[in-house]
Amino acid sequence: MTDPDWRMRTLRERIDALDEQIVGLLNARAACALQIGEIKRETGMPIYQPGRERDVLEHVRCVNAGPLDGDAVMRLFERIIDEARRLEREVQKV
Repeated sequence: MTDPDWRMRTLRERIDALDEQIVGLLNARAACALQIGEIKRETGMPIYQPGRERDVLEHVRCVNAGPLDGDAVMRLFERIIDEARRLEREVQKV
């Protein structure tokens, strides 16, 4: 049997590495949201598009393989979408 402290340290290092990847992906997604905000500003489209948000939430629920359940994934993405909308509003101020 392996040392629990070593296993814990190894898992925490893995989590740290995954967190770094998640931050990078979130920022890449945010950069896309900023570009979408610019297009919406140029074309006069509204920032809030409930149909698109429903599509995004349904998509992430469908591709989720767990162990997070669908509701947990949807809550996380609702927050991500809120932040994307905030960025789009910042573009509107320019």
